[in-house]
Amino acid sequence: MAAAPLRTLFCVGNNQNFFDLPKAEIGPVWEATVRFLSALKKMDGVDIIGTFDDDAHMVGPSDGWPWTFYVLADVRDQPTVAAACNLLRTTMVGEFALWKYFKIEARMGRELTIRDDVDVDV
Repeated sequence: MAAAPLRTLFCVGNNQNFFDLPKAEIGPVWEATVRFLSALKKMDGVDIIGTFDDDAHMVGPSDGWPWTFYVLADVRDQPTVAAACNLLRTTMVGEFALWKYFKIEARMGRELTIRDDVDVDV
């Protein structure tokens, strides 16, 4: 019997280095972000459930909550979660890794199941 996947929330935030860039130099960072997300989507053992972009209501560097964007996924195991986070180290923006501009944190747990067989008076 296979173990249940880890329900994982990847929280990604841009940092001050991103905001220090001249506007004309932001494009390559966005292209690298698209490559990062594409690589995450294609990873063996990662099933993306959904994404959430908070950039309209959270402006500026993400020092923690709230983050800039989120990816919710079912992930095979903890080493796969670590490999997904490592994509920020291996996705390049020119001579720099993407982690110069973004940080990532993964929250792992199990799927919360709302059971139909339990009736609670509210």
